Amino acid sequence: MKYTTILNNEMYEVEILKDGAVLVNGERHEVDFLSLDESLYSIIQNNRSQDLAIDENNGNYQVLVDGRLYEAQVLDQRTMLMMSRKGGLMLGSGEVHAPMPGLVVDVPVAEGDTVEAGQTVVILESMKMQNE
Repeated sequence: MKYTTILNNEMYEVEILKDGAVLVNGERHEVDFLSLDESLYSIIQNNRSQDLAIDENNGNYQVLVDGRLYEAQVLDQRTMLMMSRKGGLMLGSGEVHAPMPGLVVDVPVAEGDTVEAGQTVVILESMKMQNE
């Protein structure tokens, strides 16, 4: 089965092979994967064992490995095809962070709208000046 995984705004092509190995961007990895509980897993790779805690919500995953939290999106081939036909794939969470504290005075786009790089999505008022 093939998947596209987005981790830290980088895209990885992942394929799980019938023999249990995993291809990541074409590179083969021998991995032993064991489900310990509903959201707890153990993997062994290169003679190293790691426990993973995985929480999934609508194709978005939070993965805790060695005390570090990672966020990822996992998309199957069908989902990727549907998204490409809709006009693109959104990388990351979609969160917008203001460069300064201020008051939101206008949001010229609606939730679900397709936006392009550089397009104004919020107007912020700070120090009596409006910034896009």
